[in-house]
Amino acid sequence: MAITRKRIFNIVFYVLIVAIVFTPLGFKVKVFANRIFSGSAAKIEAKEQVTLQNYNWKFTNAKGDVYNLQDYKGKVVLINFWATWCPPCVAEMPSLQKLYTDYQDKVVFVFLASDKVAKVNAYLKENNFSFNVYYSNYKLPKELNYDVIPTTYILSKSGEIVVQETGAKDWNSTKTREILNELLNN
Repeated sequence: MAITRKRIFNIVFYVLIVAIVFTPLGFKVKVFANRIFSGSAAKIEAKEQVTLQNYNWKFTNAKGDVYNLQDYKGKVVLINFWATWCPPCVAEMPSLQKLYTDYQDKVVFVFLASDKVAKVNAYLKENNFSFNVYYSNYKLPKELNYDVIPTTYILSKSGEIVVQETGAKDWNSTKTREILNELLNN
């Protein structure tokens, strides 16, 4: 049986598919693809916005200190559910860091990891991310239930969910900044 060009192509193709699906190279390819295809977040139409009914939701930091969303009532809040093993989550983190850098004194950022503390700390350090990460062991308000990660919500000062996005987004976009500026000025 002679080795033909077609056979070589098929072997290379299958090796690449296996590499993309089952190796760290594949993870990096997925992150890259998510970054390329991520768009801006979209504002929910006013008539379809849902208001958060229960702000009494607790979450902890890596040290175990307990925080309550109730403490941020009346402020603009960005809540992001993510994990280090999730390619779309990893893809959007640099844009979230840039947004955090510019808005950390104006907007409350709650990054909730679905991961082990040590792994998250190593990831943050490796990527020079400066935002705080939290963990939730408490029941979420029903309006913030999510099925996939990443899922990100932006709440207005009066508790309306103005943005609800799943999948990788470019959070450092002009569109997102316009939404935040509008919410901060209201």
